[in-house]
Amino acid sequence: MLGMAIAQSTRDIITLKGSAALVGEFFCYAVNSILFQRGVYPTDQFDKVKKYGLTMLVSEEERVKSYITTVTSHIGNWLETGKVQRVVLVISSIATKEVLERWNFLIQTDREVTDKGILRQKSDKEIMGEIQAIMRQITSSVTFLPNLEEPCSFELLVHTDKDFEAPNTWEDSDAKLIKKGQEVKLRSFDTKVHKIDSLVAYKLDDTDV
Repeated sequence: MLGMAIAQSTRDIITLKGSAALVGEFFCYAVNSILFQRGVYPTDQFDKVKKYGLTMLVSEEERVKSYITTVTSHIGNWLETGKVQRVVLVISSIATKEVLERWNFLIQTDREVTDKGILRQKSDKEIMGEIQAIMRQITSSVTFLPNLEEPCSFELLVHTDKDFEAPNTWEDSDAKLIKKGQEVKLRSFDTKVHKIDSLVAYKLDDTDV
């Protein structure tokens, strides 16, 4: 019995590195899911995979896949610094460049973990349950978001502390806000090191403005 108790306790310990990797992976699957559900790319460019106890859709288009993997990998590494404030997925009209949707993920980092190396505890099952709830909300977003009736592109923005030094391949960007938009708050998840609060903002139909 003692051996089982120690094993369970070890599994529940959340390290900074472990939390950063988990959150970075979450962004990878969340972005793929949003692109699929919002019809940004054709459905035949996505493959089904099992993750978080759910069937997830991931892009197999090489350029899109490489971009998402590269950016979310950087995010996972940067989360260890505690200097990432939020990640935003922006969906824009290709023709007009107008921002139609902003999926905003606010990140709160436990400073005692980054500054003092303190460990936190939370069960994997509980974390996975919270992530499942967000992924299900993304899937159901088609029920309340306006249809994207025109070809769109997407971009990932990462908001960091001012003293953060990003690689040269990254450039400064404006916030790409939506004028006269509507917001819907989504669920959160918390690893006890990083807490992620999410919401989606979208452009209202002209008839609603």
